[in-house]
Amino acid sequence: MSTPLVFNIQKFSVHDGDGIRTTIFFKGCPLRCEWCHNPESQSYNKEMVLHRHKCTACGGCVKGCPYGVNEIVNGKMIFHRDKCIGCGECVEWCITGAREIAGKEYTVQQLVKEAKKDESFYDKSGGGVTLSGGEVMAVQDFDYVVKLCKALKREGISVFIDTSGFCPYERFQQILPYTDVFLYDIKAINNEEHKASIGVDNKLILENLVKLSNDGAGIYLRLPIVVGKNAADEDLIKIMDFMQDNNVRLKQINLLPYHDIGKGKYAGLDRPYDEESMAVPPKDEMERLKTMFEERGFHNIKIGG
Repeated sequence: MSTPLVFNIQKFSVHDGDGIRTTIFFKGCPLRCEWCHNPESQSYNKEMVLHRHKCTACGGCVKGCPYGVNEIVNGKMIFHRDKCIGCGECVEWCITGAREIAGKEYTVQQLVKEAKKDESFYDKSGGGVTLSGGEVMAVQDFDYVVKLCKALKREGISVFIDTSGFCPYERFQQILPYTDVFLYDIKAINNEEHKASIGVDNKLILENLVKLSNDGAGIYLRLPIVVGKNAADEDLIKIMDFMQDNNVRLKQINLLPYHDIGKGKYAGLDRPYDEESMAVPPKDEMERLKTMFEERGFHNIKIGG
């Protein structure tokens, strides 16, 4: 089984759990969220990311690619993505930095070593390491993730898992003893909207959330608020009803306003981005939604995080 790929290690992260954290982003996700701000995380394979505004059509990539993926036509670089295997040979030939490969292999020991570099920041801020994605709970070699969590805990490093919950519950049982908090997303409570915007049924996600709560996991519920998709009062009221009806115990709720910061990445991957159907919620609307949760008896509600 192949080693999971990491596409980013973000240092000094303050939006992926408590304190200052190192967030490790794994590649591969079974979901296809319309507003995904890390589209390079979706495929389990290495991918070429092109920053075309940096390309000068110098021809270096043509010389550097052993598979004939690149060509220069009328002074413009043409990239045949369907032929690319993500080997990265052409990256070394690109003098302008217009090319990069999303996805790199690390051993468990290498990731622990990287995480330990910032231990002093974790200690002072109450931080640690967050494993994210993509979907870290759905990587193909899940034993690797379990080993990583065990290794981090042996070093006394806090472990948070950022997850959509879309995986067999047995995986949560494997990792629960080594995880301090699950940052658990509910992207849409209406199942038809979930399938339309996310690409999968939400039944498993909701079932796993209840099971995690019953097993005593630390849970921060994270709710992306996307105007035009899931931000109506009735949608959020149904989420509150679900939590209360199923006695889901939450340590915190994070209301995450949609942003389109990642839309430029889609061009680099030659993918469309439907920004017309989604909008950023105003700040006063986010405050109103926060108050709505508080009035229903929910505590520790944060905007962002």
